[in-house]
This record gives sequence, C-alpha cells and structure tokens, in this order.
Amino acid sequence: MAAGRLDGKVVLLTGIGGGMGRVTARLFAAEGAIVVGCDLDPVSAAETVRLVEAEGGSVESSAPVDLSDRADIDRWIADTVARHGRIDVLYNNASLPRFAPFAQMSADDYRFTLQNELDLVWHACQAAWPHLEASRGAIVNIGSGAGTQGARALPQAAHAAAKGAVIALTRQLAAEGVAAGIRVNCLSPGVMATPPVLAMFDEFGENAPVAPIIERTIDGKPGDPLAVAYAGLYLASDEAKWVTGINLVVDGGASAIM
Repeated sequence: MAAGRLDGKVVLLTGIGGGMGRVTARLFAAEGAIVVGCDLDPVSAAETVRLVEAEGGSVESSAPVDLSDRADIDRWIADTVARHGRIDVLYNNASLPRFAPFAQMSADDYRFTLQNELDLVWHACQAAWPHLEASRGAIVNIGSGAGTQGARALPQAAHAAAKGAVIALTRQLAAEGVAAGIRVNCLSPGVMATPPVLAMFDEFGENAPVAPIIERTIDGKPGDPLAVAYAGLYLASDEAKWVTGINLVVDGGASAIM
C-alpha cells in the first residue's frame, strides 16, 4: 500500500468487530498502520479482517479478548510488543454500556457500565503506558456527548458518568504524559449511524429517543462513523504532534445548536 498518514505505526485498536471500531480499522489500515485489533466476538472480528484484506490492507485480530479482565489486556499488549517490538498508538474504541433510568438502574448494571466504559480505558492506558513512553506515542480515547451534556429523553446516567470520567481521565493523563512524551486526546461522538442507533430507529421511527438530538445536527441525520474515524486518524497521526489534552466533539453541531 502507498505510504499513508499512519505509515508503519503500530496501532492497538479495541472493539474492531463492528460499528466505529470496524470503520476505524479499515481507515487506519488504508493509511498504512499496522493495526492490532481485539474484540470480544471472534466472528465479527474475523469479518473485519476479511473486509480489510479485501481492500488490500491487513489487520491482526485477537479475539476473544475480555477488556473487563486486566489479565486479558496485559496479555494482548504483551503479545503485540513481542511481535512488533513497539506500540505507537492506543485507540480505546470499545465500550459496552447498559441503560436504565437513574432511579431504577441496578447496582450490577451501574457497575457493569463503569467496568466496560471506564475501567477498560484505565487499564489499557496503564498497561500500554511504558511502551508508549518508549515510542513517544499517543492515546486516543472515545468519550461521548453524554459525558458533557444531559439528554432528557435518554436514560443514560451510568453511561454519562463513565464517559464524563473518560474525558476527565484524558486530561489528567495528558498532563502526566508531558513528562513521558505521550500525547493523550479524546473524541466525543454524537449520535452516529451505528447498529444500536439504527435499530432504535427501526423500532421507534421518528419517536426514537435520539431524534431530538439528531434534529439539531447539520443535516438532520445520524452521523457517519467514518467522520469519527477521520478525527481519530488526525489525533493518532504526527499531524497532531502539538495536540494533547483535548476533547474533540464530532456531533454534527448538536451540542452547539439550541
């Protein structure tokens, strides 16, 4: 493949099996990255590998990897370093929230959401940190508009708490990363055309809970996940070598327009 914006960089990418993870894997591979992906679902991860290879690229898949298990994370990262000798980018895409109104959410669902949206980012960053220090690399975390703005129609308190913490963690790691030479940034997508959102519209049509948010976007539609991937590409690339500690919102203007 022709040299691209990530040519030769070893990129750890979580959650490659579908949605934004699959789109990101395809884009990063096309831009020359050595993508080392993981997912909980081996079948969906294998489909991503097939799609990337059909486009002339390559992506390595480790599946199943349970990112709620620190031992699984440590093993995945150690195997990557053993094969490639370095890590240049950690891209924390994976998340698995549960939703319920605040007053009714069970303690188990709350803890599950924090474990699978916040803890997995913490542990992956910590496990990859010494390797990123060696390469003077970068971390890209995926936050959410829910981490900075409430939504009356969406019962997402646990999700909002977890993603708000990811955004705050990003800023603190960016501060600590100055001494280590590690850039740490966050992307916060709005309502994107991912399988869960599309399923919501299939079920509820124009009464989908996310409809009032989408109405405020630049085109009145759920966002293309590729828009988030391109923003991530910038933050992961050397083009952003003087950018750290930011939360880049990719939401079609929904959070800026009343």
